[in-house]
Amino acid sequence: METKGRRASVALMDEIGQLYGQVGETRLREMVAAFYQKVRVDDLIGPLYPDQDWEGAEKRLADFIVYRFGGPQTYLEERGHPRLRGRHMPFAIGEAERDRWMKLMTEAMSEVEVPEEQVEVIRPFFAQVADMMRNR
Repeated sequence: METKGRRASVALMDEIGQLYGQVGETRLREMVAAFYQKVRVDDLIGPLYPDQDWEGAEKRLADFIVYRFGGPQTYLEERGHPRLRGRHMPFAIGEAERDRWMKLMTEAMSEVEVPEEQVEVIRPFFAQVADMMRNR
């Protein structure tokens, strides 16, 4: 039997899978680009990113978001299963890093004018994923 919490989780996953069609690939990629412009100069999480691969990191995140939000599966085709926690294990991610990631991504969503209706779906998803990345 399905529980109330499980139904809510399934409903949220359905909403997340519709974001690509609602927000569009161009705006999602612009959001990630705006985020990375902020990360490059951020004193807390900027140093966690490899200097020699900013473009690659941006592409991977954009491809992941596009895929996860219901768009083309380029991320899966090029990288396989996301394994996000394992891929981020080498980086020290605590509450401060999680909170800064969320702050910069929220600013990026605002900067590229992601509609508030979609932000209300995206923000809890990002918060859940960012919290899952914590390893310190």
